[in-house]
Amino acid sequence: MPEDDVLMPSEPIDTPVRAAGAEMRAARSPCAKTRGVDGRGGKVILETERLVLREMTPGDFAALCRTLQDAEAMYAYEGVFSDTEVREWLDRQLSRYRSDGFGLWAVELSGTGELIGQCGLTWQEFDGGRVMEVGYLFERAFWHHGYATEAARVCRDYAFDVLGAEEVFSIIRDTNAASLAVARRNGMKQRGSLVKHYRGVRMPHLVFSATRVARDGALPADGERRTRDCG
Repeated sequence: MPEDDVLMPSEPIDTPVRAAGAEMRAARSPCAKTRGVDGRGGKVILETERLVLREMTPGDFAALCRTLQDAEAMYAYEGVFSDTEVREWLDRQLSRYRSDGFGLWAVELSGTGELIGQCGLTWQEFDGGRVMEVGYLFERAFWHHGYATEAARVCRDYAFDVLGAEEVFSIIRDTNAASLAVARRNGMKQRGSLVKHYRGVRMPHLVFSATRVARDGALPADGERRTRDCG
């Protein structure tokens, strides 16, 4: 889970990225586009067979509250967020888009445009260094449909294929069995562990990662991706 967001989440390995700051923003998928979704808008970053991942906008506040103020969905955070905390969460993603060129993105059902959760990439501190993490958090009504795996996989590939990362991480609370299963399904292996402290609670986490080399070795013989960007 992103350390400052506490979302879900090896030995310390530097994760080189070919571009940073403004250069990294320019490295975004060339097929990213802007479209209207119930009046909210939002730049589309990635698409899968069932999902659209787009930048959040201020109009997503109410939809985010459905997850971030659901006690069961937020058990890993030791409690729900206040309205102020939800706005801070949203503002943090908008700031990341500007500063890093990526962040947690809104996840919609491709057929209806309904926002069902969030998934994306953030920088996290680990063992004295900075690593790129895939994070995900979905509305409880949409659990157990494979959406988190589908979204996390395409974000992993975006980190490798567009941002130039050689390794991508997920740092996950050790009691979060569902998120641990998503990481494993996406080819991640446990590299180590760490402890976070949030709201006065000691939270052991397991650190998983996947490398570009391992991912490419798992591709079909014809080299086709199992996930695709919006092209």
